[in-house]
Amino acid sequence: MFVELGIHEDFEPDYELKFIFMKRFFLFSALAVCLALAGCNERQEHSLSSVAQMPVSADTVVPVVELPRKEKLLTADDVTLTKDLLYDTYTLEDTYPYKDTVRSFKWDVIRNCLAYIENMQRDSVQWVVLQNYKNLNKEAPLVRKFVRNVYRRVSDTLGVERYQSVPLYLPADTLVPERYGRDGTIAYLKGEEGSFYRILPATFEEEWLAPRSYLKQLPDSTVFNHVIFVDRLDQNITTLEHVSEGEWKIRSMNPATTGMHAPPYAQETPLGMYLLQQKKTRMVFLKDGSAETGGYAPYASRFTNGAYIHGVPVNAPRTSMIEYSWSLGTTPRSHMCVRNATSHSKFVFDWAPTERSLVVVIE
Repeated sequence: MFVELGIHEDFEPDYELKFIFMKRFFLFSALAVCLALAGCNERQEHSLSSVAQMPVSADTVVPVVELPRKEKLLTADDVTLTKDLLYDTYTLEDTYPYKDTVRSFKWDVIRNCLAYIENMQRDSVQWVVLQNYKNLNKEAPLVRKFVRNVYRRVSDTLGVERYQSVPLYLPADTLVPERYGRDGTIAYLKGEEGSFYRILPATFEEEWLAPRSYLKQLPDSTVFNHVIFVDRLDQNITTLEHVSEGEWKIRSMNPATTGMHAPPYAQETPLGMYLLQQKKTRMVFLKDGSAETGGYAPYASRFTNGAYIHGVPVNAPRTSMIEYSWSLGTTPRSHMCVRNATSHSKFVFDWAPTERSLVVVIE
């Protein structure tokens, strides 16, 4: 009997189990992602039809009963990527030099993730998004075990900060939250329990309870056909659009600059999968440690906390936009956001529909 990651070849996993693999995609490096998802790719599929038969004598008539067909899940090998650019300025090659090394677009990782994104939408699902931008839905209660990180902020033991996050409770204990969920995380809505929703976040293994006030239900018609991948290791960004089962078109391939680890103000762009939640033609930012306006970032698309995909920042007192910066595609240097050429950020702004597009941050 073939066994891979505890799954027998004659067992078709449900969607909750598939997300166990997906979590590994976001918690580890891109190499670990490929290894974690490879087990799913190697798993043998059921035959598409089965016939139930019983041992009988030659003169006995036995009805033949067809069992329900089980739909084949997509794997990375089933996903085809075709370059059909809608934005073709500052386009990078699949593999390109950077100083004394080589950088690339991690197409194998991307195909794995796209297979999951398609698979998780095969059944009728009620999606919700975790939301608490700037604590607008109230500051989350303290979790059972918390620490103060290098930014002197409260976070859970997994590194998710209390600020702008959603409290998640164990089903057996709704008095004290166990951990935090990041703003922008999407989840299956599994049911209701009093003032809580029972949810299965797309990148978690277990179901959790979350207060209803922190969740927004997405329309039943929600389909995620637009996906943006941000690679914070190789500092690039690519946009892809779903056209049919297993078929995706690459719409752009560009340099980007992600968030840097520089307490107390700048933070890394968090790994994970998030919903594109909000757009601003001009996202005004403040000077570090001040209430004074520092400038604005054009064509900003927010996906988690205060992290936006946006164009080249314009520092006050300047008001006119800046198209490009030499720093794009080099090293992390933003506060958490993903900087792009301004014309590319406008492309993303116009192309990706709000609350129906996903942003996936890898490395």
